[in-house]
Amino acid sequence: MRKIILNVAVTLDGFIEGPNGEYDWCLTDQDYGMAAFFEETDAIFIGRKSYELIKAEDYSFPGKKMYVFSDTLTPGKNEDVEVIPSTNFDHAIDGILNEAGKSIWMFGGASLLSAFIKKNLVAEVLLSVHPVILGSGKPLFGNLEQKLDLELISQQTYNTGLVQLRYSIKPRFNMDMLNLL
Repeated sequence: MRKIILNVAVTLDGFIEGPNGEYDWCLTDQDYGMAAFFEETDAIFIGRKSYELIKAEDYSFPGKKMYVFSDTLTPGKNEDVEVIPSTNFDHAIDGILNEAGKSIWMFGGASLLSAFIKKNLVAEVLLSVHPVILGSGKPLFGNLEQKLDLELISQQTYNTGLVQLRYSIKPRFNMDMLNLL
């Protein structure tokens, strides 16, 4: 079974974007482990807003199958992009996770991440903590209703002050499992 890994840039005060959607605070002067991470993944889960942002900025992720979660986008002709509506969420995720392949990059956004965490689908969290405090913006974990216990897998400090932390998410007791007994 494939695993889903959240890999995201975050400020020291926990924001993934500034109050006006800006991310100009992200350090881009070196690789920060992204080449190695790209090798470990072959698919991307992304929400509509994040998808439209990277599409407008003409970012590309060669060799990565992209799954866009949206109820408003219509599938285009691009073979590397598949739109998944909320009505097909559980079925689609189950199928994708059980396909042969590498890990899946949970790219964003915050509400999509919350939906995946609530369903216990995210296995690891890779945070690139940038040495900046914004004071306001969009919080990474703004919509969670319960705590997550994490276990530190690795840490890397860069000369710019960026600290990369990789955690596994410890399994939670799922009330739905109790109903199956």
